Amino acid sequence: MTPEQIQARVLYRDGLMLIIDKPAGLPVHAGPGGGPNLERHFDALRFGFPKPPGLAHRLDRDTSGCLILGRHPKALRKLGKLFQDGKVDKTYWAVVAGTPPEEQGRIELPLKKVTNKSGGWRIVVADDGQSAITDYRVLGRGNGTTWLELKPHTGRTHQIRVHCATALGCPLLGDPQYGGPEGHPLHLQSRAISLPLYPSREAVGAVAPVPLHMRAALAACGFQGDDPA
Repeated sequence: MTPEQIQARVLYRDGLMLIIDKPAGLPVHAGPGGGPNLERHFDALRFGFPKPPGLAHRLDRDTSGCLILGRHPKALRKLGKLFQDGKVDKTYWAVVAGTPPEEQGRIELPLKKVTNKSGGWRIVVADDGQSAITDYRVLGRGNGTTWLELKPHTGRTHQIRVHCATALGCPLLGDPQYGGPEGHPLHLQSRAISLPLYPSREAVGAVAPVPLHMRAALAACGFQGDDPA
């Protein structure tokens, strides 16, 4: 990714934070084995500041969309407190296989990370897991799939993926780890995000454009343009 390409992904910018449109398929930071990652390109996002911005939260490698960066340590502390206090409003779009039993609802299932003998891991529903809450709403249907709007109230790893697969019986397209159809990239986007960053102003935020790999499936469910039909 060139400096110009990552700069073109900036959706919002002020003196405290940036919101960028994270591409699917790229981890936000390097794993134990290194490799390509989004963080290595942050120097191009200084915009006159002495140091690159830092991650205020995380998105999974295969999830695209709105990602918040803090532009300096004080900003990162403030953003971290807003996430910790549940004051960040996050909206995700997903395309899932099948149809949920209800048009809208709330999923409350605790989640736990389980590691297998080979060192791999997955997230499962468990009574002794961490609390996880997701609201969902059906936005459209087509070709045996459903377009969902999801609002997670907690930030557990793979929360939306497991909640959709387990509670709704509707795994995400491109998510074979949790029973979804293979042959697709993961159909999950951080569509919009907003937060009360400044006490005397309205919440600030951004909306990410729908990624190319989700457009055909969304169109089959009634999506038109870049806003809900």
